[in-house]
Amino acid sequence: MATKTDKRIQRFIHKERVQAGSLIVSLFGDAVYPRGGAVWLGCLIRLLSPLQVNERLIRTAIFRLVKDDWLQTSTHGRRTNYALSAAGASRIATASQHIYASRSPDWDGHWRLLMVSSKIKPKDKELLKKALRWQGFGLWQNHAFVHPGADLHQAFVWLQREGLGHLQQSLWPLKATGLPLPGRLSDSEVVAQTWGLDELAIHYQAFVKTYLPLLHEWRNPHFSEESHQKENSFLLRLLLIHDYRRLLLRDPLLPADLLPAKWPGETARETCQALYECLRVPSEKFLDDEMQLADGSRTKSLKLLRQRFQKC
Repeated sequence: MATKTDKRIQRFIHKERVQAGSLIVSLFGDAVYPRGGAVWLGCLIRLLSPLQVNERLIRTAIFRLVKDDWLQTSTHGRRTNYALSAAGASRIATASQHIYASRSPDWDGHWRLLMVSSKIKPKDKELLKKALRWQGFGLWQNHAFVHPGADLHQAFVWLQREGLGHLQQSLWPLKATGLPLPGRLSDSEVVAQTWGLDELAIHYQAFVKTYLPLLHEWRNPHFSEESHQKENSFLLRLLLIHDYRRLLLRDPLLPADLLPAKWPGETARETCQALYECLRVPSEKFLDDEMQLADGSRTKSLKLLRQRFQKC
């Protein structure tokens, strides 16, 4: 009889369009990064084969990730290791702070603004809008990019990295606090008008609907201790983090103080955290046996793996 875990894996194989590059980034961020950041290509192919991601698709995706400065190569005889580049490791480290956070960030009460010059060309403004959206910024009334907690210095670093450094001269970075004047927009109203979180809420609810039954399954010790579940624990952990990471790419990562009541993103985080903890030990045992470098050596997880989802 197929388990809920088996069904989730099969649903990924049969019903979902595989974006190999995105899945490989999830794999590197969740499993390879905490084991030194490098893996033999043959091992990577073997790890993804149960998800029926074919070798040609993997090689094409890897080539693009090298070209986009996510990965770099090194050889050992006829074998090739793929490791996170400095830029790739920096991206993974930044993303990991959000993916494995135990709760939404606190708010210091200050808004971060990037005021836009009236002389900017419409085409350049669209480029900024796209780049800053991935950093969580919303566009306020077509005059300023805003966020309640973004690191403005890091925002400029990312613009440089995306080849948009020349547009920084069209932005005026500010830090501001809303004044308690009668009739003004509240901070929550600004959030509602700038981001529109209804669609994101629906996606978070779907995530919980998918993974909460799997959490109940893996909390059963008779199920989780079965030896044949080691590989499944790794595959499910990869799909869990892959789905959660894709949701966070859409999420502006607003402080809890500004989110709607009973925000489903918090339920999704709690579900992800609890299931990840169930999967951690068996999946790590599987990776201890399977994760390999080009010279045949095995990799071991670093301390940062144990720090994921931990409350400070």
